[in-house]
Amino acid sequence: MVNTFEDLLSANREFATDFAFGGFDGIAKAGVAIVTCMDSRIDPLRMIGLQAGDAKIFRNPGGRVTEAALEAIVLAVHLLNVDRVLVVPHTRCAVASNTEEVLRERVAESAGTDVTWQRFHVIEDQVATLGLDVHRVKSHPLVPDSVQVGGFVYDVDTGLLEQKN
Repeated sequence: MVNTFEDLLSANREFATDFAFGGFDGIAKAGVAIVTCMDSRIDPLRMIGLQAGDAKIFRNPGGRVTEAALEAIVLAVHLLNVDRVLVVPHTRCAVASNTEEVLRERVAESAGTDVTWQRFHVIEDQVATLGLDVHRVKSHPLVPDSVQVGGFVYDVDTGLLEQKN
């Protein structure tokens, strides 16, 4: 049987030849946490001048502050040295530029089955939703007022961040 992951395992072996994070305690050296989209056009560390070990990163469709993202932020703030949180959706995001119906149609076509039961949590107003997500972090009872929280939109065509909240 052919291993469809061999290219990735080979790259991993190369990566491990000079691996420098063995024994690292896992804290965020720069004190930063980022909630952003799963979009492969986003390089969350490099876009803000950081490198591996500097930040905690949570990714999901749309870069939303979900319950799981809040859990990650609380842990990061209290256990992993985080004192700044960036919430970063992006331009030309599929969940911010389509309707539930369109996404369901596209997935149904690809899957060849009914997907009307699947919710994709589309975002109708990205900036307003970003404001709600920033508020959700700031008002969480386990996120101290000393933690700085900002909302930004990442432009996938220019690489620039624009602060919105």
